[in-house]
Amino acid sequence: MSLPTSKPTGRRGHVLENGLHSIAETLERGLFAEEISLRSGLFQKLDARVKVLATLVLLIGVSLSRNLWVILGIYILTFGLALASAIPADFFIRRVWLALPFFTGVLVLPALFLTPGPALLQLPLGLAITRPGLLTGLFLLLRVSTSLSLAMLLILTTPWNTVLSALGVLHVPEVFLLILGMTYRYIYLLLHSANDMFMSRKSRTVGRLTDAEARKTLASISATLLSKSLNLSSEVYLAMQSRGFRGTIVTLKPFRMHRRDWLWSVFFFVAAGSAIFLGC
Repeated sequence: MSLPTSKPTGRRGHVLENGLHSIAETLERGLFAEEISLRSGLFQKLDARVKVLATLVLLIGVSLSRNLWVILGIYILTFGLALASAIPADFFIRRVWLALPFFTGVLVLPALFLTPGPALLQLPLGLAITRPGLLTGLFLLLRVSTSLSLAMLLILTTPWNTVLSALGVLHVPEVFLLILGMTYRYIYLLLHSANDMFMSRKSRTVGRLTDAEARKTLASISATLLSKSLNLSSEVYLAMQSRGFRGTIVTLKPFRMHRRDWLWSVFFFVAAGSAIFLGC
């Protein structure tokens, strides 16, 4: 199924075209992530429970380590695992580093100037980047990027339902897992519905709408989508009940540990333990 990907024309763009373009991009990113999890890569071949525990112990190692080079080593290990798992390098880097300036940068920039210590670089208006401030910023930036990379590696190489089932080894409440699973599926279902509604409305529109008409159309689509989602939730629940659902997640492929899973489990625990020991 091909999705509309043409960008809206004009400087400001049309409201409906902007909506179609955003929905299409979201759907394409989700479909591409699902396609990566089906590839024959290193991480895809491991048991999901091993991947969940490996991600958890490495995240603990990153959080507890106080050595910048150790955290950098875990990041390089994660990037190498991503390449061995048939994840495109540019795609993996963009998914992590494009989000960092908007969140981590808000915390890093003040720390450069407000952390007391010897000045490393003098700037106009009496501002100065201190050595401890720069070190603190690097620690925060590298910790966040490594943590995001580990989480991204797990999500991209494992289907979402399998991740939820594997979280059972951590004794996560089953109700919480069911909510996550249903939310994930409903997001895509509502995106598909919104995409169809935007496309249907656009195909019946002649010429450009005024700003008032565009806002009215957008409000009407949003209200209709909300009504459809409420009705759909009841129908889906009744359909699940009629098919034997009783509140328990069941996977078609049972988990089974192989020799490589045990070996990689030992490797990840040793790597996390070494990171904590060397980083203390």
